[in-house]
Amino acid sequence: MIIEKRELEQLPERGEIIIDADGHIAGRLATYVAKALLERPSLRIVVVNAEKLVITGDRKMVIEWFKRKISEWRTHYNPEKAGPKIPRRPDRVFKRIVRGMLPKKNMRGRSALKRLRVYMSIPLEMLNRKKLVLYEVPLAKLKVKPLAKFVTLEEVWRNIDFAAWEQWKRAQEIWQKRIKQVTGG
Repeated sequence: MIIEKRELEQLPERGEIIIDADGHIAGRLATYVAKALLERPSLRIVVVNAEKLVITGDRKMVIEWFKRKISEWRTHYNPEKAGPKIPRRPDRVFKRIVRGMLPKKNMRGRSALKRLRVYMSIPLEMLNRKKLVLYEVPLAKLKVKPLAKFVTLEEVWRNIDFAAWEQWKRAQEIWQKRIKQVTGG
């Protein structure tokens, strides 16, 4: 995996860039992605390792917020409520965060969102391509601060929808074996 560090001003005008989201704070990375999509109409952005994105805040508070939002969906007791659906999977959560930063009611925002792809882990066809790190916010820096509290999107997903997370984890193990076979490692 080749990692290249760049700032937002140094991004190419067209083509496709792959951003490794490992250890990034979800909101900060989303602002960079949204701004790049709006400023460069011929640039496609692919974000990989979405499950390793970080949400800052107390672990229990963040998980309870997601659980509360999901429980506000239509229920047996309140069948009339059909409010906004909150995604559970980390890739969809990040895409939803970016969508909130784009002007989705006009054509520019909708086309920008169509040019964004978000994946959990790294797809096989993108293994040997250059990954881009926009800025340095590793988990180690978050752990150094004594009051810094954070939770990864994978942990949130595990606490919200354990069955789906467990199924993904099993598929991930099979995927890792396949990658080793393909790369010869």
